Amino acid sequence: MALPRSGPVRSEAARLAILEAAAALFAESGYEHLTIEGIARRAGVGKQTIYRWWSSKGDVIAEAILEGHLLDGRRHLPDTGDARADLAAWLTELVALRASPDGEGLLRSFVAAAAENAEIGRRLREAILAAPLMERLSQAMGGTSGARLEAGAEALLGAVILRALSREDFDADDMRALVDVVTSGSPPVP
Repeated sequence: MALPRSGPVRSEAARLAILEAAAALFAESGYEHLTIEGIARRAGVGKQTIYRWWSSKGDVIAEAILEGHLLDGRRHLPDTGDARADLAAWLTELVALRASPDGEGLLRSFVAAAAENAEIGRRLREAILAAPLMERLSQAMGGTSGARLEAGAEALLGAVILRALSREDFDADDMRALVDVVTSGSPPVP
């Protein structure tokens, strides 16, 4: 005999409606004006439904990004055949996004969501260190894999996050220098 499920049943239709509403409202008004009340109204659910599954608007936005409802195109690396240039261009785009009003909100939502919920932090890390980034970085590092490759990815992204948190600017030359430092001593794989 199956035991009855404890806790609320999560409706997939309601979950998707919430994520889509959050993404639409974020795009229309930005993070600062985003509210749980507004998301609930747009999704056609009660606030309690959102709070049952997520503890904050940052958690909702983080999940919307992870599932491709928001910023999907900006997460993709270019592929020009020059792995170092591709990494520098992608990192420059991330810094430019951070400098926008919406980017500030996204950064805050990432930090808050990861600090509040270890599972969301783990999922964000996995999404950021996804295969395309690791493959391109491996090419730039001469075919490196394993712990050295992961350390290189963390060094690149950590530098960007540190600059973002301090609101310092990075330009394309800075990004190229960062990529060169992380990949130094590693001839690119053709």
